[in-house]
Amino acid sequence: MDVGFQNSKLPPAPQRDVFDSDCPARTVLDKLTSRWGVLILSALRCGPMRFHALRDNIGGISEKMLSQNLRTFTHYGLVDRTVEPTAPPQVTYALTPMGKEVAEQLHGLLSWVSVNAEAIVQFQSESSP
Repeated sequence: MDVGFQNSKLPPAPQRDVFDSDCPARTVLDKLTSRWGVLILSALRCGPMRFHALRDNIGGISEKMLSQNLRTFTHYGLVDRTVEPTAPPQVTYALTPMGKEVAEQLHGLLSWVSVNAEAIVQFQSESSP
């Protein structure tokens, strides 16, 4: 039984060893698990958002970092970018089916971090010399 998203346009790719330094999945993993990547994809789980609403939802992210990450995720097929022909143009970002799948996985990580961050910081401060 197959589990997860599969792009019907492409044949199934052979599974790669992400522990191998030459594995191309390392680049994808780096983008997905960056601080901003996790927050952007998790924020888009709630539904389509316009650029400034997304920026305001993610405290501390610059427009440049948001723009770069959205461009990357659009290029990876994780985010759809829709431009409304208005003046000025309205741009909306939404997760693709594959983006929804990875956002759910990353949201689990984000939830775990939210629950355990205080205990980790406390442990760290107690164990510092």
